[in-house]
This record gives sequence, structure tokens and C-alpha cells, in this order.
Amino acid sequence: MTKGPGTLSQVINKIDALTELVGRSIAWLTLAMMIVMFTVVVLRYLFNTGMIAMQESVMYLHAAVFMVAAGYTLKHDGHVRVDIFYREMSEKKKALVDLLGTVCLLLPVTLFMASISFDYVMNSWAVMEGSPEAGGIPAVFLLKTLILVMVGLLLLQGIAEGLRNLLVVMGKSDGVEHHINEEKV
Repeated sequence: MTKGPGTLSQVINKIDALTELVGRSIAWLTLAMMIVMFTVVVLRYLFNTGMIAMQESVMYLHAAVFMVAAGYTLKHDGHVRVDIFYREMSEKKKALVDLLGTVCLLLPVTLFMASISFDYVMNSWAVMEGSPEAGGIPAVFLLKTLILVMVGLLLLQGIAEGLRNLLVVMGKSDGVEHHINEEKV
């Protein structure tokens, strides 16, 4: 939980709570994905049969986990980074680097992704796009919608991270945890 200037900390806390709820909920899909994949393998190798919809559902579940959990991963500092200089910096300098990264990279890239994918997703909805495979899942439009869901959740968490880093840079963080998963090397 962030303690700091009232309104900003409330916004950060609400976004963080949503991100936690979504991330912890979507994590259960990994169990479902494992069960479905196990079933596909058993059906194929023990009973010499298969179901295209079941095989496609593994792809849908996989996409849902990775795309919907992107904001959760950002919140927990789980995305790849090269930190040759970063790890030796003070908390304020780390927050400044992260703030610049959020403002100059994360937010523009997510907004760009939203702008280029919106028509793509809407066109898929317009024709209710389904699987090209006979017997496949007739809901490719839902799979493509995950692109916009990912962008929205990543954008929200990016705003929270940007505000959190801004508070640290301004010296008004009062107990803000800057890095949740920082590893000591």
C-alpha cells in the first residue's frame, strides 16, 4: 500500500488492488490450461483421438494468461530489464529512470498498440470471426479482444507505476515500496 499525498496514493492503491485481483484470478487459468493439455495428450496417445476445440482452448488459455497478466507482471517488476547500472542507483534515481521509462516508452507503446489494434479487433467482432478449423472454437474475436484488454490493464498499471515513481522522485513517497521483487545479488 502506498502512503503519500492523498488523492495520488488512493489512485495508486485502487489500480494496484484491481491489478492484484486480476492477476491472482487469471493465474488459475494456468491450472485449467495444464488440465486441458494433459487431457489432449491422454486422448491423443491413449485413445488415438483428438478434439480441435480442446487443442485450440490451450492456445486461448495461454493467450489469456500472458496478456491479461501483463499489468500484474509490471506491478511486480517481473518484466525483463537490463540493470547493469540500475541496481547500484539510489531509490530516487531508480524511480526517475522508471518514471522516464513509463512516460517515454510504456505509455506511448501501449497507446500505439491500442490505436493499431482497435480496428483489427473491431473487424473481428463485425464478422464474429471464428476458427478456420472445422470443429474449432468459433470465437477468435474474443481471443483478439485480449489485445485491447492487455493494453488497458497495462496502461492502468503503467499509470500507477508512473505516479508511484513520481512520488518517490518528489520525496513524498512516505513508505512507497519502489521495487516489490528486487533481488539482492
